[in-house]
Amino acid sequence: MSDEHFMRVALLLAERAEAMGEVPVGAVVVRDGVIIGRGCNAPLGSHDPTAHAEIVAMRDAAAAISNYRLVGCDLYVTLEPCAMCAGAILHARLKRVVFGAADPKTGACGSVVNLFENKSLNYHATVTGGVLAGECGASLSSFFSRRRRTRAIILK
Repeated sequence: MSDEHFMRVALLLAERAEAMGEVPVGAVVVRDGVIIGRGCNAPLGSHDPTAHAEIVAMRDAAAAISNYRLVGCDLYVTLEPCAMCAGAILHARLKRVVFGAADPKTGACGSVVNLFENKSLNYHATVTGGVLAGECGASLSSFFSRRRRTRAIILK
């Protein structure tokens, strides 16, 4: 399976998040070509600031293999991980992170900071950005554009 295949699954999960009123971000954890964890953004509905798609997918994967260490696994996520998620990725010992759209406001894979290249940290995952970036970015842009229009109507 290709990076694009797994990113398309993550995009479907992002659609699920949007249907629930959440920011449309989806993620999957893959081991040996098989999805073992799925997640979509859920902080609003769950009242949990840690319920980002990446964290939800890693929790699902860890439960599936009965181990919090996700050694040898890859994470596919539609938006560049933030610092919280990057920290969790490093602690889980994921092998690789693949993201779609860059996040110029909170991205921790190079857009704002790059935790994965910090030499002081004892573990490093490889990072590939820009996979289906156009589709991932369009999903987010469309969501926020609709949200701004709705707010403008409410404020009138």
